[in-house]
Amino acid sequence: MRAPSLWSVLAACVLAGATSLACAQGAASVRTQRYAVPAGAHPHDVAPAPDGSVWYTAQPLGALGRLDPATGKTTHIPLGRDAAPHGVIVGPDGAAWVTDGGQNAIVRVDPATSALKRFPLPPERPNANLNTAVFDAQKHLWFTGQNGVYGEFDPASGRIRIFDAPNGAGPYGITVTPGGDVYYASLAGNYIARIDKVTGAAHVIVPPTPHAGPRRIWSDSKGTLWVSEWTAGKLGAYDPATDRWREWRLPGDGPHAYAVYVDERDKVWLSDWGTNAILRFDPQTGRFETFTSSRPQANVRQMLGRSGEVWAAESGTDRLVVYRFNDGAP
Repeated sequence: MRAPSLWSVLAACVLAGATSLACAQGAASVRTQRYAVPAGAHPHDVAPAPDGSVWYTAQPLGALGRLDPATGKTTHIPLGRDAAPHGVIVGPDGAAWVTDGGQNAIVRVDPATSALKRFPLPPERPNANLNTAVFDAQKHLWFTGQNGVYGEFDPASGRIRIFDAPNGAGPYGITVTPGGDVYYASLAGNYIARIDKVTGAAHVIVPPTPHAGPRRIWSDSKGTLWVSEWTAGKLGAYDPATDRWREWRLPGDGPHAYAVYVDERDKVWLSDWGTNAILRFDPQTGRFETFTSSRPQANVRQMLGRSGEVWAAESGTDRLVVYRFNDGAP
């Protein structure tokens, strides 16, 4: 079979919503599908589940949403009085785990019954402004609070430990490496940090760009940390094995990198508020591909994925978007 011409590939890229010349390297194989959620939900974080459904936090409504991609149907589960859910992830138990800044609590939502279990932070730690969470290999949940804390919750024992972050306010995104290390990014503090899981101490690592504004962080399969540098408009990569940083400026004028996620092929996905687009970065070639939103001010704050899919929450358009890929990459 004859290979498609460059022009046919570029045409397919345009139809798919890609706007970068790097699209010709493979973005034509990315299929985009958008799902509307109830007006005013303004989905903040999104988490695809193993059963095919997709969770999202409807922060202004104080609810956790659930999308069935097969039908487009959504349901909302109220999280309680004063709820203002920020992050959601799927735990090793298959449940949805929510960081709820309004209730200052971790909330577990049973996927079968929608039953809620709330785990409030200690009363001496009010208004943590809970942000994002991740589970480690021991099934402990680690979380951040933008008002200057990070912590650990053990669902088996119910124990919660909370620590003061270096430089105060700012802890935001958080990730775990394949080796089991937990790192978080501090937006206001301008650093990333590795948490000593025994003592809780944070080892600070500063990006090479002053005032970079690390917002979210994600580990690839080799343990390299990929960082969205909001203020600098750059993608950063820190290798703990060599203590080496690398950085790439995002394409376009006035970039602002918000969300970051690394897929199973170690391709890096970002949301860029400056260009109203999702970017895919190939570390092997150093090239970005650009997928512009079909509506202005999409404001994607977080992304997660599962095999062959990357999901984004368009908080500004009341939509969830999935990027499905099958471009022959290993």
